[in-house]
Amino acid sequence: MAAWAGLAPGNYESAGKRLSGKTRKGNQTLRSGLMQSAHVASRSRTYLAAQYRRIATRRGKKRATMAVAHSILVIAYYVIQRQEPYRELGAQYFDQQRPEATARRLVKRLETLGYQVSVQPQDASAAAQR
Repeated sequence: MAAWAGLAPGNYESAGKRLSGKTRKGNQTLRSGLMQSAHVASRSRTYLAAQYRRIATRRGKKRATMAVAHSILVIAYYVIQRQEPYRELGAQYFDQQRPEATARRLVKRLETLGYQVSVQPQDASAAAQR
């Protein structure tokens, strides 16, 4: 279905090296609708927005929009196929998957801004008071 919509990544490989990953033209109406939906989703507080931000930092905004549009299509397919409602994972999904990596990344970011940072685990009693 993603290939028909023009959202499947190209899969060109030569001598073990992955080359241009251009997508096909596909159905222009469906593709443009999904791209617009992905653009809107990237500005919300959802799993799709978190996915967009992760990919956009590494690959660029256009490729991130394409990846989110592909994810929206896959989500729609499974919602229709399984007859189950969509379960939102939340904007913090990727941070919750690897909390140590998130802490390291944030500490490194603060240090590049000129701050001296020491990280200590929060007590359960102090967390309960908040």
